[in-house]
Amino acid sequence: MTDSTRQVDALLTEHLRYTPLSLIDDIINTVNAIIYGAIQAIENGLLSTPPPTLGFGTENTSSTNLSIPDTDGDGNIEYPEARIEIENGVHQLETLLEATVDKTFDKFEIYTLRNILTVPEDLVPWMRLGHYENLNLNLPPTAPTPDSIHHLRQTLQETRKLNLALRHESARNKALLGQLHTLLSPTPTNPTTQDTPDNATTTQSLSFLTKSHPPLTPHAQFHISQLPALRALLASLRPKLKTLPATAENVDWESRREERRQYIERRTRRVVQDGGLEEEEMVGTKMTGEEVASLERVVGALGGREGSDVVMEE
Repeated sequence: MTDSTRQVDALLTEHLRYTPLSLIDDIINTVNAIIYGAIQAIENGLLSTPPPTLGFGTENTSSTNLSIPDTDGDGNIEYPEARIEIENGVHQLETLLEATVDKTFDKFEIYTLRNILTVPEDLVPWMRLGHYENLNLNLPPTAPTPDSIHHLRQTLQETRKLNLALRHESARNKALLGQLHTLLSPTPTNPTTQDTPDNATTTQSLSFLTKSHPPLTPHAQFHISQLPALRALLASLRPKLKTLPATAENVDWESRREERRQYIERRTRRVVQDGGLEEEEMVGTKMTGEEVASLERVVGALGGREGSDVVMEE
C-alpha cells in the first residue's frame, strides 16, 4: 500500500466514520448469512418430506425381496440411505454456493474499491471535510513547543530522581531515629543474663542523658568570671619568663650526662663494697658503655633528675 492509498483510505475513513473494507466485509457477511439460512431451510424441507415422495424405496417394491423393512415408533418405514444422501447433497450445494459467492464478491470488492469508494490522488490535498469548516489551526502564543515539552520531560525525570533520593534519605533517617530512641530508652534488666564484657557494650543505654541534672549555667558563669584573673596572671608571668637564665637550647646536656654517669658509678661501687667484694674481684664485672647507657635510662625514668641534684649537692 503506497502513501497515496493510505491518504485516500484515511480521508474516506474520516468521512464515512468506518473503513471502506469494513463496508465490503459487512456486505459479504450478510450474503453469506442469507446463503446459510437458505441452505438450512432446504435441508429441513428435504428431511421433512417423505422419502417415497423424493423417489426412495421404489426399487424395493419391484424386487422379489420379501423382507420386512424397519419402522419407527409411529409405524413409518425408515429410509436411512435417504438421510445420508440428503445431507451429502446439501453439503455439496453449500460448497458450490460459497465458492460462487467468494469468486463473485472478490470482483465486487475490487470494483468497489477502485471505482466507488475512492478519491483521485490529485484531489486529496484539496479536499476539506465538513467538520473542518471554520476551524482555526493557528496555535496560540502560549501553546507548548517541542523544546518546552522536552524541557518539561527532563524536569519531570529529575524531580522523580530527587523524590526517590529523598525517600531513601527519609528511610535512613527513620532507621537512625529508631536506633537513637532505642539507646535513649532505659533497657530492662534481666536477672537471668550475666553482665559480660561482650553484652555490656551491646546493651549499653544512653537513657541517663534524659534524666534531670543540675543546670550548667552557674558553672559556666563561674568559669567565665575567672577568665580576667587568669589573663592578669598570664600577663604577670610573661616578663618573668623572659628573665630566665637559660633556655632548653642553652643547657649543657653533655656535662649533665657525665655527672649522672659518675654518680651511677660511685653508687655501684658503694653497693659492691657493702656486699663484701674488693676492687680486684670487680675486674671481670666492669660495665660496658651500653650497660651504662641502659642504667642511665632506667635512672632517668625512675627519677634521674633527683640523682643529679644529689651529685650537685655533693
